[in-house]
Amino acid sequence: MSETVENVADQEVQDQQDSGEQVSPEAIVEAVLMSSDDSLSGSKLAQILGVGTANDVKKHVEALNERYEREGASFRIELIAKGYQIMTQPMYDRWIGKLFKARSDSRLSPALLETLAIVAYKQPVLRAEVEAVRGVACGEMLSRLRDVNLARIVGRAEEIGRPLLYGTTTRFLEIFGLSSLKDLPKIDDDKADSIPALKAVPTEDSSDTSDDGEADAGDDDSDESQDES
Repeated sequence: MSETVENVADQEVQDQQDSGEQVSPEAIVEAVLMSSDDSLSGSKLAQILGVGTANDVKKHVEALNERYEREGASFRIELIAKGYQIMTQPMYDRWIGKLFKARSDSRLSPALLETLAIVAYKQPVLRAEVEAVRGVACGEMLSRLRDVNLARIVGRAEEIGRPLLYGTTTRFLEIFGLSSLKDLPKIDDDKADSIPALKAVPTEDSSDTSDDGEADAGDDDSDESQDES
């Protein structure tokens, strides 16, 4: 199978040379990442290239980032949620934030962001634990976060009633520009009970986390309420 893929790739390179085109692996990686809304793993990019491995892709990415730095480009290829994605540098957030303000800051309500932050920092966490921190019922909030693929059920607690445990998703890492949960803002040692606020990275597809219809989000949580009772 690998020989077949390599033969196809070699033929494509030969066709490009015959037509006078010069396309490098770095340029292909760059073009694919620019065309993707989601992060792509090294193995996926290697599959698209048709030759090489994830380690080869890593070298291509490093070469591209070195070129971007030399040219003073406003973006870099970052490792996000175990995949590569082209992202603008933080110094440009001020202006990009203005462009996507309606799509980012207002996508999730303060209540949803607060609930999500608690889940992110305390996962795996029970609904009762989230409610203890917020001081209000959070069934609808957790249901809504699941609807927009930012939170998920990760298991059940080993206690009476086997209540559900919640955690975050890969989508959560992508939306907030995190490589892993270790990249979450640190909790202030002087305020151990305080959960830092979360802020989404502006992206064109952040509309997937739109907060429309939040009031109706609790319907799917009825079964969970029965499970946790």
